[in-house]
Amino acid sequence: MKHPVFQVQQFFRFFNVRLIALIRKEVAQIRRNKQLIFLLTVSPILQLLIFGFAVSPEVNHLQLGVLDYAHVPESRELIAAFTANQVFEIHTQAGDRTTLIEQVRQGEIDVGIIIPPDFNTTLRRNQSADVQVFIDGVNAYTAGVANGYVSQIISNYNRRIAPVPIALTIEPHVIFRYNPGLESSWFFVPGVMGTVLTLVSSLASAVEAVREKDEGTLEQVLMTPANALEILLAKVIPLFALLLADVLLALAIARYIFHVPFRGSILLFMLLSSIYVLIGISIGMLLATISSNKRQTILTSFFINSPLVMLSGALSATESMPAFFRTLSHINPLYHYIQIVRGILLRGVGLEVLWSNALVLMFFAAVLLTTSTWQFRRQLV
Repeated sequence: MKHPVFQVQQFFRFFNVRLIALIRKEVAQIRRNKQLIFLLTVSPILQLLIFGFAVSPEVNHLQLGVLDYAHVPESRELIAAFTANQVFEIHTQAGDRTTLIEQVRQGEIDVGIIIPPDFNTTLRRNQSADVQVFIDGVNAYTAGVANGYVSQIISNYNRRIAPVPIALTIEPHVIFRYNPGLESSWFFVPGVMGTVLTLVSSLASAVEAVREKDEGTLEQVLMTPANALEILLAKVIPLFALLLADVLLALAIARYIFHVPFRGSILLFMLLSSIYVLIGISIGMLLATISSNKRQTILTSFFINSPLVMLSGALSATESMPAFFRTLSHINPLYHYIQIVRGILLRGVGLEVLWSNALVLMFFAAVLLTTSTWQFRRQLV
């Protein structure tokens, strides 16, 4: 009778041989699948570049309509103050008030300004000169930003023309930490990194997991000596390696194209990113177990991923959400991963600060991996 230790060694040797053979098979199938290679390589780069450049909270190039009844140096100076930067661009010089209001109504201009005929006379009498401002309020966010710019420009103009400047008793010195230039991409790019990783990992793993069932080759795989766990590992390991390469690629784009700093530990970043990659793969595996083909898998993934992205704080601060959705976002693994990415990249903090987010990721990874493995093995039996 063979010794138990020899039997255990023999089991692991055969286990490893079968697993390596299955991994080779999966890698070969991935290499032949041009769509999957595009999804794992080109798609993350394009999404990160497009979102990083296009998504921004800054409002520039607002179309400005002007109706100047005064036609004096003071009124022209006020108009020049609005166009001194790239916030406002003069779209038209309206001929009358009705035309200006109609341009705002039709959306041709974002802001309309009417300077009265007695503008210069009123200023010389040290009286308040009324300037009418019409703002298109269809886009509430843009309207709010435009209103802030208008108030700031007029306030600066008032200080320049005031005959007696007001002495300030308090002079604030404002210092912006972690983003001294207030670069909006420093906020958005880490969020986009997490969003793209979620979409790619869940969709790629779901498509790969359902491929055998969709192509009708599942029975052939089940006839091999490999057990369900080996089949599952063979599907997960190549995807896991490719997705970690995507993480490094996204990090390089963030650093060298968007100039996002990296102030923390690269080892900690990759470790926690690995945990989140497993979460994304697990979500995809679960989607595959409830779908009968690739089309159903893709449609279901959009149903799951959309709430994850919207409640993650990737594109907008969760502080601006209602209380219910703000609470709901804290049980979203993507929210915690984005907090980790921003904390490591921008703040340079470690586990002494991010330990709670890391624990949540590990919890989700354990639950989702266990559930997806059980469901996948149950499907194979």
